[in-house]
Amino acid sequence: MADIRIKGRLVNAIRISLDTNDHDAIRQQLSPMLQKSFPPGVLVVIESSVEQELIALIQLLISLEAQPIAVTEGLLGDQARAIQFPVIPQDRPLQEVKATKEQVVEVKPEPAAEQQTENQVAETTPAVAHITSYHDEILRTGQCLVQHQGDIILTAGINSGSEVIASGNIHIYGSVRGRVIAGAGGNIAARIFCHSLEAELVSIAGTYCVADDIPQHVTKKPVHIYLNDNQELVFEALQF
Repeated sequence: MADIRIKGRLVNAIRISLDTNDHDAIRQQLSPMLQKSFPPGVLVVIESSVEQELIALIQLLISLEAQPIAVTEGLLGDQARAIQFPVIPQDRPLQEVKATKEQVVEVKPEPAAEQQTENQVAETTPAVAHITSYHDEILRTGQCLVQHQGDIILTAGINSGSEVIASGNIHIYGSVRGRVIAGAGGNIAARIFCHSLEAELVSIAGTYCVADDIPQHVTKKPVHIYLNDNQELVFEALQF
């Protein structure tokens, strides 16, 4: 019998993208994000758009109870290889598709009471309050649909390797096999509704769940997903 066996396994990790090398600023911004959304010891892949002192950055992440496991190929690659730290290829960027239709709701901001003349009210420029994106085609592998100012409604499903991101709610009237991210930007009231849940990942306001952790009783069923008072994801099977 062989003494060595090789087995395949998917490892769940988050990717931290940095646009600053100010470690005090990184600590200040990253600490509450990690504490709120991820368990201690969460695995981390690092990528950076600016030069970094890699060893100091790794030590910083460890002090925040994160576990760095690799950097992406790029500015940090040479430093990583010099200390025999893993370097992984960058992700292939997703193709952002345009929604079939968008509904825009606008409001007119009111000027201060003492300035509220008829002419000023008439000249006030409408401001976008909320946008709902409607999409009636299947979202294919390698595609993403994004709405940073409202909700997304898909009348078809999404394939594995695709991604839907909205600052508000997401409704998918089809099979969900890709990644669904609602409440982007921190909207904890956002919700996800789908016809058949087979997702690679679901997330609301930074709280996420990967495929292996989705409750079995809602797999391939209509589901309503939301955050409870403890900021935990709740999966509620829908009855029709």
